[in-house]
Amino acid sequence: MQVQDRDLGREGSPSAGVVSERLAAAIAANQSHLLALQDKTGYWQAELESNVTMAAEVVLLHKIWGTDKTRPLEKVVPYILGRQVASGGWELFYGDGGELSTSIEAYAALKVLGMPATDPAMQQARAFIISKGGVTQGRIFTKFHLALIGCYSWRGIPSIPPWVMLLPNSFPIYEMSSWARGSTVPLMIVFDQKPVFAIDSPISLDELYTEGYTAVKPLPAKNDWSDIFLPLDQLFKFAEDWNLVPFRKQGIAAAEKWILERQEATGDWGGIIPAMLNSMLALRTLGYDVHDPVVQRGLQAIDNFALETEETYRMQACVSPVWDTAWVVRALVESGCDRNHPAITQGAQWLLNKQIFDYGDWAVKNPHGQPGAWAFEFENRFYPDLDDTAVVVMTLNQVLMDNEQQETVKRAAMQRAANWCGTMQCKAGGWAAFDIDNDQDWLNQIPYGDLKAMIDPNTADVSSRVLEMVGETSVQMEGWRVRRGLDYLLREQEEDGSWFGRWGVNYIYGTSGALSALALVQPEQHQGAIARGAQWLLKVQNPDGGWGETCFSYNDARLKGQGDSTASQTAWALIGLLAAGEGSSNFAEAAIAQGVTYLLDSQRSDGTWDEDYFTGTGFPGHFYLKYHLYQQYFPLLALGRYRRLAL
Repeated sequence: MQVQDRDLGREGSPSAGVVSERLAAAIAANQSHLLALQDKTGYWQAELESNVTMAAEVVLLHKIWGTDKTRPLEKVVPYILGRQVASGGWELFYGDGGELSTSIEAYAALKVLGMPATDPAMQQARAFIISKGGVTQGRIFTKFHLALIGCYSWRGIPSIPPWVMLLPNSFPIYEMSSWARGSTVPLMIVFDQKPVFAIDSPISLDELYTEGYTAVKPLPAKNDWSDIFLPLDQLFKFAEDWNLVPFRKQGIAAAEKWILERQEATGDWGGIIPAMLNSMLALRTLGYDVHDPVVQRGLQAIDNFALETEETYRMQACVSPVWDTAWVVRALVESGCDRNHPAITQGAQWLLNKQIFDYGDWAVKNPHGQPGAWAFEFENRFYPDLDDTAVVVMTLNQVLMDNEQQETVKRAAMQRAANWCGTMQCKAGGWAAFDIDNDQDWLNQIPYGDLKAMIDPNTADVSSRVLEMVGETSVQMEGWRVRRGLDYLLREQEEDGSWFGRWGVNYIYGTSGALSALALVQPEQHQGAIARGAQWLLKVQNPDGGWGETCFSYNDARLKGQGDSTASQTAWALIGLLAAGEGSSNFAEAAIAQGVTYLLDSQRSDGTWDEDYFTGTGFPGHFYLKYHLYQQYFPLLALGRYRRLAL
């Protein structure tokens, strides 16, 4: 591939040498930055930012447990106030202008922490919330947290009868996504008991109701088939009112047992704050003492997700050391670091030590698979995932361990992980994040599931990662599985050539991953799909040479590929285009060179890139993430591949 952009210079021209030097300097500067961030034990990790509801909900939890005086919760006030935007509300993701449920929870937390409703910031927030319809238009989880402190009626919260825990074949608990399962089981206890906890600073939120606070808030009708759940909910509530709920005690006992069995030694549940908070609320509802070891471990796990500065105290929804470490090592090697650099081998050994050999929840629907995967977090025995596992395998493939014995162990670990991935293939041919055939969409229609995140179906981006793993490494997977995976991926391609991105924003992410896979696995058979995907990326390139896509593309597909340029999304587009054009001397050279120029021009003097936008996805349309290392290792990976292929 020859460089033909006027900014980067033609190969062989006087400016080509300058470009090569500038590129080398940019790569070296970012490598130095990342190497300096490595923990002494071998891993990399940076903040995983979401929105202020994480901190707001932790404030309520500590108030409910009476542990608020032993945490610096007063620092949550400047943190939340610092995130308030001009509209008066708080954002779900950077640039959305403010979102109702996020704003309600922020307002409630500030009031619990002592801010009067007469404060100008609170008055501005109230005006925003009322303009959006007030509390009754908020999401179920927001109303649930308000109900815990008497600021919303439990009559407006969907019932989840605890006897569900006793149904045959664990239905529908294991038809729920892992994250929904980890949150729902403890909520069966809380929703059944409907506690209203006395806190030391009780509040009222009557001012946030447009229609005035009333005792009963019935669930709203949707005017579609899902309204069938409304009379069922009324029936469940009638049974609760008259103490006619069958197997109530047995169901609660089963839920309690499930919670206790799934607590990690570190205190975590599922590695995510919602599951951790809900489990702690369930234990509080059951009357556990605050000094109980289970409770103390749970509180410590939540503390471990907190980030404190001199002025603020905030909460991460999750932590991502395995994911970050794998990508950093991969980016360092592909950008020119020695495969046996001490930092590289230390990172690889840390990853090897994190391989999971326990049978997690995935084994319920996959009884034939053997463990050997990786999770996202430090500890998460029950919920390893396909995405992390595939990336770790590709990372280990690029590392040269210190001796032949370690190399042999590494290769065995890689193959064991690939075997597990193969057994996790869904009936449709693709792969999901955590479970197999977790695709019962009717669960998203129940009143409780208003985040539309109750299931974990196979997706193009995770499927692409597994196929890329097979194509890039020496691991073996049955040919029929690979063919089914490719067929699924090709079916998922949109008419315009793009692919949907479930776990990253959005079509740029999905398309980059699909091209990376198809370019490695039987590429000669997929030239048409590859070309159409690349052409879509070229079509959505911004005038500044970069790429960007708004989170709103999940709400409106007409916005796909549109948004201000970011370093991470530009890197994804370049990775996809480089994969599509590898081996060609004239494929999209100008666009690629312009993208590289964007990255070089936007790099800061310390070798880093910065971006305000959220490019990670939790629940499309409802929850987004900003991985603070995405803007470092993805550009480094893209520049490293560009240097290898183009100069």
